[in-house]
Amino acid sequence: MSKKLSLAQKINVMRASVMGANDGILSVAGIVIGVAGATSNSFAIFISGIAGMIAGTISMAMGEYVSVSTQKDAQEMAIINTKLNLNSNYASQMAFVRQKYVNTGIDPELANRATHEMMTADPLTTVVREKYGFVPTAFTSPYAAAVASFISFPIGSILPLAAITLLPQTIRVQATIIAVMIALALTGYSAAALGKANRSKAMLRNVISGLLTMVVTYAIGTLFKQ
Repeated sequence: MSKKLSLAQKINVMRASVMGANDGILSVAGIVIGVAGATSNSFAIFISGIAGMIAGTISMAMGEYVSVSTQKDAQEMAIINTKLNLNSNYASQMAFVRQKYVNTGIDPELANRATHEMMTADPLTTVVREKYGFVPTAFTSPYAAAVASFISFPIGSILPLAAITLLPQTIRVQATIIAVMIALALTGYSAAALGKANRSKAMLRNVISGLLTMVVTYAIGTLFKQ
């Protein structure tokens, strides 16, 4: 694979970065808010946040590596199967692509001409794209995804950790919740923009999930209040 990332690969790495930052914000916010519900000891809150940051960073990086590696293995197997099918029964692969275009409403004659042109130019890419939904040259590197998460998770974690630690004790819980909700709205928007999804819905979903997480952990923390 070329060292230069394709646009699709860059988008996948950026998505891993955004989701890593989002998880860092949400995970550490839940931890520190929960501990703040149990104690007002600033050191206890801080050290719990640091522990969550370190554990989450390693977990996210390894999880991203395993997830992308598994996806890549499946894609490589699909390519191998497609090559075998093209060698053993080229006509059936062409018929599959043509029929898929016809099923989308394309005129049969136009579908036949388009299929012939694409299969002549690059049969492997054409069949893999239409049958499995990815381009053979657009693999995301498991290492790049892992590194992206490894960097972005602690960056996201810094916000709730800094807010709960540095702000005055009288307002730190409320201010941290507000700061986290704003940050989650931003990461929700970014993730939706990369995935070309509904921005408002993604932001609202992200903020609500974060708010529920913090409310639940704070409530649990108050049960053990010292």
